[in-house]
Amino acid sequence: MTERQWLAEKFEENRAHLRAVAYRILGSATEADDAVQETWLRLDRSDDTTIDNLGAWLTTVVSRICLDMLRSRGSRREDPLETESSEPPAVSAGQPNPEQQAMLADSVGVALLVVLDRLDPAERLAFVLHDMFAVPFEEIASIVGRTPEAARQLASRARRCVQGPAEVSASERIQQRKVVDAFLGALRAGDFEGLIKVLDPDVAVHIDETAARPGAPREIRGARAWAKGAVAFSQMARSIQPALVDGAVGLIWAPGGRLARALKFKFESGKIAEVEIIADPARLGELDLGVLPD
Repeated sequence: MTERQWLAEKFEENRAHLRAVAYRILGSATEADDAVQETWLRLDRSDDTTIDNLGAWLTTVVSRICLDMLRSRGSRREDPLETESSEPPAVSAGQPNPEQQAMLADSVGVALLVVLDRLDPAERLAFVLHDMFAVPFEEIASIVGRTPEAARQLASRARRCVQGPAEVSASERIQQRKVVDAFLGALRAGDFEGLIKVLDPDVAVHIDETAARPGAPREIRGARAWAKGAVAFSQMARSIQPALVDGAVGLIWAPGGRLARALKFKFESGKIAEVEIIADPARLGELDLGVLPD
């Protein structure tokens, strides 16, 4: 085995990890593959005799590449996330098929991708590397060009954003989650009676202009009236995920990690009493989103 073959073999042993890191930083399967490929090219051009820890070296290099890509993306004002809905399979050399994409997107969490996209590049990188891959702040500091303490603060700010505002108590949030999970389960199953059970009989549903179908009412009142129309969206509901929306448990629809719709709830007596269905991009951008703990 030649030295280059040995190096390529060692790189392949680290490929799954590198793709996982790149995907979580970038939120794009295609860009993650590009970052991993560029990492190999840099390794191939390097003097490997000076590398003490190949795994750590590769993680540092792919992270720096990703950081440059995030900054470049921001300067070009591009949409951060592609229409793909998933992370690429860790061990596949080819492009993932749609089924694999959907399964792997669920494993990362669509809500997390949406919230991470609201962080600045350094915050996103610090949070992903430390909180998801346990990279020490000393190493993160060298990547972002700051002190270890500054890197720690970046991750801390990102963590607060990911956790969302603490506007309700933990016990209240748990209760809200039960109601929303029951609502979502009934919606996905097209279960009319299941929806009725979690909706206040006089529920008020407000639909913004972007979310409303042409000619459809912008306000619906009454559980039975809304449930009749809601069951028609059971197929789309399979890709809807719970998230914190302005401090309360709500739902988001984010195909490919791009937030397209949010359902904001108000609760009374353990039921959903009011719903805002939001699809206007400006309003979506103003929402304070967070990731629910498992």
